[in-house]
Amino acid sequence: MKITLDTQFNGSFGPVTLREAVKQLKAHELDCTIPRETLDVKVSIFSECVERGFTPLRGEIMAAYYTAEHDAVSEAFGEGLITEGELRQKQLDLSRIVVGSG
Repeated sequence: MKITLDTQFNGSFGPVTLREAVKQLKAHELDCTIPRETLDVKVSIFSECVERGFTPLRGEIMAAYYTAEHDAVSEAFGEGLITEGELRQKQLDLSRIVVGSG
């Protein structure tokens, strides 16, 4: 999917274009910048959500959830609290929840 300023997605108050959403954020001084290295990831999340009919915020929440859960499981393994088999199973379960695969 090619993202343009006229790409429409579901916002908090219904359908909105990317152009309109940014204009609204700037009007309320809610716009922000992100580091260049995270831009591609953010665009991928946005695109996936728009294609599936979800709000971009929903994708951001799921990405944050995945990161937090993944880090917690990795940390538990690193501290010897779970086995390698449990680590793999938890990562597989997490992927199923977030991505809907498997």
